[in-house]
Amino acid sequence: MKRLAVAAISLALSVSAVYSKEHSPMITIMQSGAKPSAKGPADYFTGTVRIDSPFQGTEPARIGGATVTFEPSARTAWHTHPLGQTLIVTAGRGLVQEWEGPVREIRPGDTVWIPAGVKHWHGAAPETSMSHIAIAEAQDGKVVDWLEKVSDEQYRSAEKG
Repeated sequence: MKRLAVAAISLALSVSAVYSKEHSPMITIMQSGAKPSAKGPADYFTGTVRIDSPFQGTEPARIGGATVTFEPSARTAWHTHPLGQTLIVTAGRGLVQEWEGPVREIRPGDTVWIPAGVKHWHGAAPETSMSHIAIAEAQDGKVVDWLEKVSDEQYRSAEKG
């Protein structure tokens, strides 16, 4: 009986050790506000743009993104993504346009999928700010190819679109 009890305790300790190794905290939580806000670089954005909570997966994951807030009329430059991009609109009213296509309005709750290689821009409507979560995957370390800026004339014509 004594040997059975010792064997049971030994087994329990072994299982416990394996369980704690296999179930050690692997989940990472990035606390809101842990990283300072960053200004959208003028080379890639027109107007006032704030980037918050940027994230990047660890290999083998290729995913990364951030919450981006555009003040009225602020927008990205034309750009493409090698593996596409997902936008999840969280606040305000925004605009998105693919090259030679019509401008399209986006609102909170909308999810926008932009396929790989599609030249596009996105940003806020003229009188309303807009926030979205932007998610994209890297290919060979590259997430985005920045192109020329969206001119005021292009923005105004797109807005009338």
